Amino acid sequence: MAFDIEMIKQVYAKMPARIEAARKTLGRPLTLAEKILYSHLDHSFELKNYERGKAYVDFNPDRVAMQDATAQMALLQFMQAGRPKVAVPSTVHCDHLITAKVGAKDDLAVANKESKEVYDFLASVSNKYGIGFWKPGAGIIHQVVLENYAFPGGMMIGTDSHTVNAGGLGMIAIGVGGADACDVMAGLPWELKMPKLIGVKLTGKLSGWASAKDVILKVAGILTVKGGTDKVIEYFGEGAVSLSCTGKGTICNMGAEVGATTSTFGYDESMSRYLKATGRADVATLADDIKQHLTGDSEVYADPKKYFDEVIEINLSELEPHVNGPFTPDLATPISKLKEVATKNGWPLKVQAGLIGSCTNSSYEDISRAVSLAKQVSAKDLKSKAGFMINPGSEQIRFTIERDGFLDVFNKVGATVFTNACGPCIGMWDRMGAEKQEKNTIIHSFNRNFAKRADGNPNTYAFVASPEIVTAIAISGDLGFNPLTDTLTNEKGEQVKLDPPTGYELPPKGFAVDDPGFQAPAKDGSKVEVLVAPDSKRLQLLDPFSAWEGVDFKGLKLLIKAKGKCTTDHISMAGPWLKYRGHLDNISNNMLIGAVNAFNEKTDSVKNQLTGTYEGVPVVQRQYKAKNISSIVVGDENYGEGSSREHAAMEPRFLGVRAVLVKSFARIHETNLKKQGMLALTFANTADYDKIKEDDVVDVTGLTSFTPGTQLTVTLNHADGNKEDFKVNHSYNAQQIEWFKAGGALNIIRANVKA
Repeated sequence: MAFDIEMIKQVYAKMPARIEAARKTLGRPLTLAEKILYSHLDHSFELKNYERGKAYVDFNPDRVAMQDATAQMALLQFMQAGRPKVAVPSTVHCDHLITAKVGAKDDLAVANKESKEVYDFLASVSNKYGIGFWKPGAGIIHQVVLENYAFPGGMMIGTDSHTVNAGGLGMIAIGVGGADACDVMAGLPWELKMPKLIGVKLTGKLSGWASAKDVILKVAGILTVKGGTDKVIEYFGEGAVSLSCTGKGTICNMGAEVGATTSTFGYDESMSRYLKATGRADVATLADDIKQHLTGDSEVYADPKKYFDEVIEINLSELEPHVNGPFTPDLATPISKLKEVATKNGWPLKVQAGLIGSCTNSSYEDISRAVSLAKQVSAKDLKSKAGFMINPGSEQIRFTIERDGFLDVFNKVGATVFTNACGPCIGMWDRMGAEKQEKNTIIHSFNRNFAKRADGNPNTYAFVASPEIVTAIAISGDLGFNPLTDTLTNEKGEQVKLDPPTGYELPPKGFAVDDPGFQAPAKDGSKVEVLVAPDSKRLQLLDPFSAWEGVDFKGLKLLIKAKGKCTTDHISMAGPWLKYRGHLDNISNNMLIGAVNAFNEKTDSVKNQLTGTYEGVPVVQRQYKAKNISSIVVGDENYGEGSSREHAAMEPRFLGVRAVLVKSFARIHETNLKKQGMLALTFANTADYDKIKEDDVVDVTGLTSFTPGTQLTVTLNHADGNKEDFKVNHSYNAQQIEWFKAGGALNIIRANVKA
């Protein structure tokens, strides 16, 4: 029986009537996204046509998922809420704190030792508050969710931007910060701007070297890293139906790379097959009974331009494999043009490493297709030229592929199998030689490839492709190798061509696993003690942030004017810093150390207005804090792109930054700032960014009459005595303004519980 089957039954029992009421109220057919959103509308909100891209609406998600790096802060916040148990089914997955270095067994043992106190804390807090706990080695959160918890038509939130992976099983699944998760676990509704809708019509059918990964690589090239912001991408058409469930998951997963709120597919036979194969035939039966409600209305798909804000059409029969990168996941190049483009741009053609797996591409289908290529190494007398590494997505996947002989094949080509965890995908890769910062190329089937992301080396050129293309290019050792047309020289000096990959959608002998790594919570957690040592360097109980003082912000020192791409990786790096995710004071020492200072083009080097010297960003900010001086951060376009990590909002708040002023925000980061009581502002005229000088002291006025839709005023007090004023925008609604006034959303929750 599936987890939380009674909850799923309740969702499905209410869904048809709610969808019919929404269809009647809106007076038109509905997309799948609209069906799920309107059927999860909070009861306090009137059923009406909420304007896409503008109206803020409250929803009631069905479940919450958290990975260990973000769960620490989310649960530390939940502990402050005063609730005895989570209000909705929730889970914690230990996948982020395991460093990939030697191989699965050794690396897991090291993690269990190094992060014991964090795992003990997460296990104990989960046990106390009714949260399912997945142990280290159990698998990557999104793969485990897809295998165990995702269900068609459901709504979930997760403290990781790639929560959207569950769209492969027809969910609306959205990445959020820990404060949002805390709200929902505390029984409160969850707020979201009603998203705009992008329809992607897929025609034809994949064949040969093309895979589901190539769909999203192409879409990323079309939409860019912010083209999906505040939008849901809904895939439909005969091509969508032809894809496997896990292939759909891959596409939805990387929707985070275009900034999409989420992506989803309508329920179909591939989802039914996957549910049954993963032990959830009961969910498939329930879904079959209301399947017409678990996909968009036929009229919508017949005339998509009438119902979607934007429509993209891709013919899978003509889709060419793509390789995206380097340094950004939206730089899309068809494989046939890769050598030419790489040579023109001076990208290193020699490939040092190929990596497959991660939350994006670690299904049985992915691994089986990669294995079909690895088998050809010995069969065709080839020798793999690049290092090859694998991160299985779950213990169920690892156990099954070992049983079916896949790991033996990989071992023969010299592959290293890492723990069932994120590893190199999130920078948890202790790569030999990376500290030398040599220029080199790697290719992987992950989702992100920002500078320093995988190994900490800013000169590693990382490219994103399907597991099949990664395997082929790793065998060749050449980024310019096109397996569709090119040959390789084998050990006998013969020219041989790789056969196109083949594989299985699902394991012919079924999935198998001895110990999936799940720990159920105590039925009564009231006597369970949460384990946090007072002198811990890894964990720190939280104190509430202070409420707004009720006055305008005057005398804010400019901390940094960030130039260009400034992702949450730049604001709060992962890698070695992951160990401090439960200790706000310690992790704040990485605040904005990856951001490029517009005035000197350096990272972690800003002018200290107290001394006139250049020092690290957190070093300067701590000096301001010590003297009770507040500050402001200025940023460029799409500020806060990437991971959902709320530390990127909590660290500035903790150290005394009061406002963040940028050209534009990525969705999750803007919400995280608001939740923590920060002032998130955008330039009304982006050219005003250029007016800000290094020694500026900044005032923000209009806060005493802070209201939705009303601009605020920024005054720049230049060092030469001159002043400049300009208007700035904000997107706060009435409720979010109350968060700001209270000093953070959590302060309101706590007050309500005490009341």
